Amino acid sequence: MFASGADLREIAEVTADTAREFSLRGQALMNMIASLKPLTVAAVNGYCFGGALDLALACDRRIASSKAIFSHPGTGLGIITGWGGTQRLPRLIGRANALEMFLTAGRFDANEALRIGLVDQVADDVLETALVIASGS
Repeated sequence: MFASGADLREIAEVTADTAREFSLRGQALMNMIASLKPLTVAAVNGYCFGGALDLALACDRRIASSKAIFSHPGTGLGIITGWGGTQRLPRLIGRANALEMFLTAGRFDANEALRIGLVDQVADDVLETALVIASGS
């Protein structure tokens, strides 16, 4: 229903020569999603880590199931997002909460994500709820 994050095998192949292009390609995709005219809604029903969190942050709204877990695990992997998450996350949840996510690689469940403003709603049927919101009903 969502994405667990970037393919770490792909990231392992990024070199000093290709890192900028890899980052710019991801940024361009996230910026394109963020600038879409129709309302974009991320329906999160599982792991939403790293690049997947950047994708959710690029959407206008985020709906989570009670099974959703959010994290930016880059610290534990020795990497940091290059797809706009470092800018979007603090704007959405505040600097202190964003720093906690970035520096500890901690996991936030759906209720904590709702409490800090990372998601707009926790729903039993996350896809149906997202579709209703996207349709404007």
